[in-house]
Amino acid sequence: MPVRNDLRNVAIVAHVDHGKTTLVDAMLWQSGAFGAHQHVDERAMDSGDLEREKGITILAKNTAVRHKMANGEQMTINIIDTPGHADFGGEVERGLSMVDAIVLLVDASEGPLPQTRFVLRKALARKMPVILVVNKVDRPDARIAEVVDETYELFLDLLDHDADQSALDFPVVYASARAGRASLTQPADGGMPDSEDLEPLFETILNNVPAPEYTEDAPLQAHVTNLDASPFLGRLALVRVHEGTLRKGAQVAWCKHDGSIERVKITELLVTEALERVPGDSAGPGDIVAIAGIPEIMIGDTLADAENPKPLPLITVDEPAISMTIGTNTSPLAGRAKGTKVTARLVKDRLDKELVGNVSIKVLPTERPDAWEVQGRGELALAILVEQMRREGYELTVGKPQVVTREIDGKRHEPVERLTIDCPEEYLGTVTQLLAVRKGRMEQMTNHGTGWVRMEFLVPARGLIGFRTEFLTDTRGTGIAHHVFEGYEPWFGELRTRPSGSLVADRSGAATSYAMINLQERGTMFVEPTTEVYEGMIVGENSRSDDMDVNITKEKKMTNVRSSTADEFEKLVPARKLSLEQSLEFCREDECVEVTPDAVRMRKVALTQIERSKLGRKNKN
Repeated sequence: MPVRNDLRNVAIVAHVDHGKTTLVDAMLWQSGAFGAHQHVDERAMDSGDLEREKGITILAKNTAVRHKMANGEQMTINIIDTPGHADFGGEVERGLSMVDAIVLLVDASEGPLPQTRFVLRKALARKMPVILVVNKVDRPDARIAEVVDETYELFLDLLDHDADQSALDFPVVYASARAGRASLTQPADGGMPDSEDLEPLFETILNNVPAPEYTEDAPLQAHVTNLDASPFLGRLALVRVHEGTLRKGAQVAWCKHDGSIERVKITELLVTEALERVPGDSAGPGDIVAIAGIPEIMIGDTLADAENPKPLPLITVDEPAISMTIGTNTSPLAGRAKGTKVTARLVKDRLDKELVGNVSIKVLPTERPDAWEVQGRGELALAILVEQMRREGYELTVGKPQVVTREIDGKRHEPVERLTIDCPEEYLGTVTQLLAVRKGRMEQMTNHGTGWVRMEFLVPARGLIGFRTEFLTDTRGTGIAHHVFEGYEPWFGELRTRPSGSLVADRSGAATSYAMINLQERGTMFVEPTTEVYEGMIVGENSRSDDMDVNITKEKKMTNVRSSTADEFEKLVPARKLSLEQSLEFCREDECVEVTPDAVRMRKVALTQIERSKLGRKNKN
């Protein structure tokens, strides 16, 4: 079959914070993609506000590097920068559908971690060639040879016994993405690669990534793999052309995911150059371009020849494992904040809009007309959606995350996560005990002799809801935990929830220092003095396991008698401020989170004490 030797399509995949986006930055700079005086932010591919704040990639994005090789030829490399967090696995799977090989990035100290296993499993299932890049070789704690051996072990673990063992014959590149240097020879641990630039990496991509193949005179076939929007052109569809030629102004057949076919016109065709999209006239096999003119197009649709339409298979991703209920704000303070979008219709429209571009979530109806069940890969993915809606001016009530169960052979099964923990040796017993009560079972433990130990557990996804905060507290902030979906196992039974209860306001008003000084002995406060509270709002964490109704608005009675000890000054402990993710982790089944543009509050689902008593009796019966 004929091939396009001037083009390569590759995805860069790795675990969180192993340096994917930094490597793409270095490749763009060394290819002359930016002008000498052009201002370009660090991690240029992480363009979203939340991505920059959290330091993680959330959406898979593409860029094109035009690199002049040592032999003088010009080569275009389409690079897909994918997220490293397991909760955004749908983005990774979508990215893999656009490329012909992957660059697997592994930290020279941390080695392969759960997300490395996840993306490698997907790539091997597609029989994709792999290039291993050992990044951060200049770290003082680098252990390069061990990390390469661990990666080989991971390949052997993921390959079936009857599979083609040629996948183990992958090239290894040693790099420092921050310094923009790569080498094919292994440097000393903590040393720099011997090359002054990334030329060895470019050469490895040219030699090991297969060039796009196509069939002569084949009808057009182009797959929609992502969606974007332009203020001038409306909805943009990112497509990978598999066969034929896609031309601007041409009539094509739009093969929808429901099986119907419609003739449409390509009004605009945009080609990616570095971080910009520029108008183009046509795109051939292997090209990744953006097209405009089809307002209702969806991910997974096919653009085919108008006379001979042949749709490509739909993009499939793993099923969601976590769900939460998202509805309108029903608290007494609803509508008083800066939120401008408070109605059920606006919330539903926004969730439907999210479904268009996010392939890994589902929105299902509930018994209430103003609330919906949103299913996703993990807590972080759903919390990011809520945070985006909050910043857009929505007011919401968000329920505690729950697991999505399945019926297998007549038995109830629940999702299980593979959890990898790195922590100092002295916390080994603490972590083991913490996971034992969450029904986790240890699969493997490694001690590198550096004072740190690595443990692998299989834990029910339910047990990891609210785990991170407790884990960081118990390990004094030193522990590192990552998890990825492993599969389904029979229901584990009842799990222990958080050991503490809640301090619940029993009336509306403003919180006072006088009341809080007396209450802070009972637990940790979440609100500051003068904060407006309402009945049923959670104002603190009780040190005991049961909930306590408290009067946080109590004021000091004034008298006309002065005493020498009347004004005693007591120190008020600063309130503990919880983020949105921490609030969702803290909640119990009968609690929820109120989210507005300027505040995140926790509350009981049933606000009054009478309603809560009725629900308690009903649940006991």
